[in-house]
Amino acid sequence: MSQGSNFVDYVKICCRSGKGGAGSAHLHRDILTSMGGPDGGDGGRGGHITVVGNSNIWTLLHLKYRKHIIAEDGMAGGSSHKFGRQGKDEILEVPLGTIAKDAETGEVLFEITKHGETKILTAGGRGGLGNAHFKNSVQQTPRFAQPGEPGQEVWNILELKVLADVGLVGFPNAGKSTLLSVVSAAKPEIADYPFTTIVPNLGIVSYRGGKSFVMADIPGIIEGASKGKGLGYRFLRHIERNSVLLFMVPADTSRTIKEEYEILKSELESYNPELMQKPHVLAITKSDMLDDELMAEMKQELPNIPSIFISSVAEKNILELKDMLWKAIEA
Repeated sequence: MSQGSNFVDYVKICCRSGKGGAGSAHLHRDILTSMGGPDGGDGGRGGHITVVGNSNIWTLLHLKYRKHIIAEDGMAGGSSHKFGRQGKDEILEVPLGTIAKDAETGEVLFEITKHGETKILTAGGRGGLGNAHFKNSVQQTPRFAQPGEPGQEVWNILELKVLADVGLVGFPNAGKSTLLSVVSAAKPEIADYPFTTIVPNLGIVSYRGGKSFVMADIPGIIEGASKGKGLGYRFLRHIERNSVLLFMVPADTSRTIKEEYEILKSELESYNPELMQKPHVLAITKSDMLDDELMAEMKQELPNIPSIFISSVAEKNILELKDMLWKAIEA
């Protein structure tokens, strides 16, 4: 299995929670009592389907082939006020950054951002009350009890948005995967053609003084991505969860650096204007091919954001880039 098939960031699942157990309508009987009062116990709650955050999981792959998630039904109540057993909950572990939606309405139900955070995706039916609850001065021996509530059957969507400190933004072949492979232990697929990266790659970047931050290589976007062109929306959504956006433009671009940055920026802005509020840093990649004179000339035309000329292959200005990113993350 390639890494591409291992990274799953979207699953649609049918969730059926357990129905509640019926309450008991039992009347107390023993050797000494032929006409005792009501002693029926309550039915048990049906099992919930719950979602739990797990920081050691990076993908929804383990849920890809589980189309139907079914929780256990609650058991009926018994005599002598015995409660029915609660239905066993179905627990779905998900990576941090997972959003749960109603598949029919598209409504966002909740998102999981912390390890151990637990949310109920589909609630089990409540157990019915036993007849002991319905005894009163008028009705001393009620011969009825509540049935359990039915469970729910709903289609839900779980969608992962990668959580990272720095998101790499650039057209295909801008050198994003190469940078990630140089600054972290991540081993993304790298080749000299567009769309080598078709899933987000995450890498832990070590920094001075034992500090570190998470960098995500997000698949290259093209003009029109915000309208769903190319790899489109599916990958732009990962950029939403990054603290700092590192724009990467190769020195050998056919446009000017500023033009390419503006196109990337407008794509992100038309998808989600809030992305413009994140700190932006610009790295001009593959700059080992530039001499000082050409670099000085290009600096005159750069956009007004923190910028740096780097070369991942020659490891030029990589530490300085980390300094800039750390400063932006801290800010």
